[in-house]
Amino acid sequence: MAAGPMRIRASVSGDEINVRVLMAHPMETGQRKDPSGNVIEAHYITDVVATINDKIVLTAEWGPAVSTNPYFEFNAKGKAGDTVKVKWVDNKGESREDSVQVK
Repeated sequence: MAAGPMRIRASVSGDEINVRVLMAHPMETGQRKDPSGNVIEAHYITDVVATINDKIVLTAEWGPAVSTNPYFEFNAKGKAGDTVKVKWVDNKGESREDSVQVK
């Protein structure tokens, strides 16, 4: 399964931004088997970085225990019009970066 785009929603309340992110990723642990009994190769996100106007506001190290198509949410200081970017890298070296403007 190829990873698809992230769905990022960012809204502002006062001087705080609420960011919600849904990532399309298989997050395989490497411990499951397919119907033929073959082990499915591990494929999971290892690093996540979120920025607001190119300033890092969140970093995370993930492993195989995170569910398929992970969702996470965080709050940070910001205002309407700011640009939120989220980037991930997985254990196979694949990466994805998406952004959204705060409304």
